[in-house]
Amino acid sequence: MGFGRAIGIAAGTVVILAVGLYGPAALLAPLPHAEMTATKVERDSNGTPPVLPEAGASALTESADGPVMVTAGESEQLPMAGIAKVLTALVVLDEKPMDADEDGELVPITSEDFLIYNDYRDAGARVVTVYTDDTWTQRDVLQAMLQGSSNNHADTLAAWAFGSVDEYVAAANDWLAEHDLSETSVVDATGLSPDDVSTASDLARLAALAMDNPVIPSILDDPVDGIAEERGVENTTQYMEDRGVTGISRSYTDAAGICLLFAATITVDDASYTFYGSMIRQPDWDSLDSAMSALMDNAEAGVTSGQVLEPGTVVAEFSTLWGEQSQGVIGSSTPSVRWVAAAPKVSVSSDEFSVGAAGDIVGRASVSEGASVTDIPVKLDQSIYAPDVFWRLTHPLELIPLMWDQLLGH
Repeated sequence: MGFGRAIGIAAGTVVILAVGLYGPAALLAPLPHAEMTATKVERDSNGTPPVLPEAGASALTESADGPVMVTAGESEQLPMAGIAKVLTALVVLDEKPMDADEDGELVPITSEDFLIYNDYRDAGARVVTVYTDDTWTQRDVLQAMLQGSSNNHADTLAAWAFGSVDEYVAAANDWLAEHDLSETSVVDATGLSPDDVSTASDLARLAALAMDNPVIPSILDDPVDGIAEERGVENTTQYMEDRGVTGISRSYTDAAGICLLFAATITVDDASYTFYGSMIRQPDWDSLDSAMSALMDNAEAGVTSGQVLEPGTVVAEFSTLWGEQSQGVIGSSTPSVRWVAAAPKVSVSSDEFSVGAAGDIVGRASVSEGASVTDIPVKLDQSIYAPDVFWRLTHPLELIPLMWDQLLGH
């Protein structure tokens, strides 16, 4: 056998072995993942963003632990006036819990409480009359403090629950830290001091926390009764009830201006949407009324129900190196009532896949409309099939690295 023939046989043997090894490997190698390209989603409505007054400071939120939807005006800490009494109620209810349909414990009225009442009355602050040895329940005191904005009852409640107003102040500031209301601090139980300060954002969340405690809405909703009614307590918090607003606190001091803490509910298709807000340092009552009327008009236009996007909306395109293509379409989402504050922004994330059948879920679409965010599954509108044998055998550069990764456990 000649030398040239030996080389030819050796080379042929290498080729045969290489083909013998590569062929099965190519047929068994994992396939490259499909590539995704997000598509722009168009919708007719651009949304109706909340409108807040430029004066003072304002903020809205959908929940106590959710993001603040929108803020306007001053961002720094400002005096909060009687809103501080809402904090007093929450802190005391944590220390002395009661059910929404109960009267709670008895709160004794002492000679010191009577002197406090006289001091506030003489200073021209809002008070509700008490006498030594009166019998007030915890609910009675909360009615006087929240509905009547009674300053002497705020001190009485705080000192009863914690031993003194100073002890209450320490507990209240700890409570604020525990609830991540870091921009709020108090020095008394009433809000009369200009050093009781907060931001509109913190106060919007405080409104949500207040309405999450069943006792406070029950106090605000129920008519004044018992000894509170006998002593002339009037509901100072009621505000725009015909527009779906629940006033939680409506107050004024020279330092704070006019302040409102509120919840508001819009009903659409027998479903309700509630948001919470604060407006502080408003210049006058007419300005507050105008700002709240504009906000509620805005909410009635912006709150809608139904699915975020129609099922079948195309949000992505998928393609493979071997020429398969499919669109990513959203599936059904749970109908919701929400404030559509802006045109939808769609962010799509894809799972890693190479082949899939029509209808397979291959990713998620996150749709934001201002503060509202909804996650919806993304499905293939048609199947993506594996390549044929010829493509596998003719694309070693695409398959060999994947084969090695698989062998090495990557």
